Amino acid sequence: MLTLTRRDFIASSASTMALIAMSKAALAFPTRTGETVIPWLDQPAPNPVPDIIKSQLVWEDLDSWITPNEKFFSIAHFDRPRIDAASWKLEIDGQVIKPLTLTLAEIKQRPRQEVTFTIECSGNHGLPFFHGGIGNARWTGTQLATVLEEAGVKESGIEVVFWGADAGDIEIKDQAHDVKMHQNFARSMSLTDAMNPNNILCYEMNGVDLPPDNGAPVRLIAPGWYGVANVKWLKRIEVRDTRFMNLFMGRNYVTIREEDHNGETVWTETSVGKALLKSAPAKVTRNDEGYRIVGAAWGAPIAKVEVKIDDGPWQAAVMDRSEDAEFAWTIWSVDWGTAAPGEHSITSRATDASGRVQPTMDDPWIAKKHTYWESNGQITRKVRVP
Repeated sequence: MLTLTRRDFIASSASTMALIAMSKAALAFPTRTGETVIPWLDQPAPNPVPDIIKSQLVWEDLDSWITPNEKFFSIAHFDRPRIDAASWKLEIDGQVIKPLTLTLAEIKQRPRQEVTFTIECSGNHGLPFFHGGIGNARWTGTQLATVLEEAGVKESGIEVVFWGADAGDIEIKDQAHDVKMHQNFARSMSLTDAMNPNNILCYEMNGVDLPPDNGAPVRLIAPGWYGVANVKWLKRIEVRDTRFMNLFMGRNYVTIREEDHNGETVWTETSVGKALLKSAPAKVTRNDEGYRIVGAAWGAPIAKVEVKIDDGPWQAAVMDRSEDAEFAWTIWSVDWGTAAPGEHSITSRATDASGRVQPTMDDPWIAKKHTYWESNGQITRKVRVP
């Protein structure tokens, strides 16, 4: 029979109270008494790939700053591995002085670090059925940089590759050969980016163990990067002395744009990496005080958000700073008052702390982009006021 000492009981009670406080904090959101949601007219198309994209955010249901784990979106590039945490190990090798193999218990023994970070898939809003590839969570783990320092990166090391346990068959065709290979998901970043002190080897999400669909037992959390860089189901970290290219660095998750150079069109291809400034209207609500527009902004430190109704002027939104965090979304709202009956369009734009403004859909940055990745143009939603 298990017997708890007084110290164990106090520690257990403190942990329980912390989880209760966290669950209450997760519900913090600018709501009004008796309000109801007016549904958007322009609903996303049905998701044709539910096994690949799970649990998209339903914007009208947004009611908490923290996204509950059971409502958090998940992307599977290959399979969704189910890994035994007790036997799992993480390899750190390549251009290091002392290769490491760490168990989950050994990772958890290291200093804990927590970050609240809004992850967005870089394809979000790029496809007619994909509007909810985003969520905000408290991620807990241990600092990646200290683990790399423990392994001792050699002077030749310039690139860090994060290998996932998810894998599938890839066909490569060229003029001479057709090659079929079984490949694990992998993404890389420069050593400088990998050593950012904000990056963590994450094993908890919103105070509990990582859910299987979100990368259990350990995933990379790289605040400020698009979701694809936050590799799930980690199995190996490799330091290389050359740049790394694979399906997810050089052929997929590549943004193609036309750029003007002295009157000449130059086509560029860039690998998806760090997140871009963005905002979106989430919902329109109504109560006895009138109508209100609520939304979110993310991807950079947010200085302000403005909202335009139909062809009217831009008006400043009220920023909810009660749950401010460097890498988390900011919730905003605009009181609409007694809105005129009929159909209306609502557009938001964010401005970050350095003065950059979320681009319009006809801005060359968006209009001359020929892939659906990194779609951070201004979002317009339509609603009918009864």
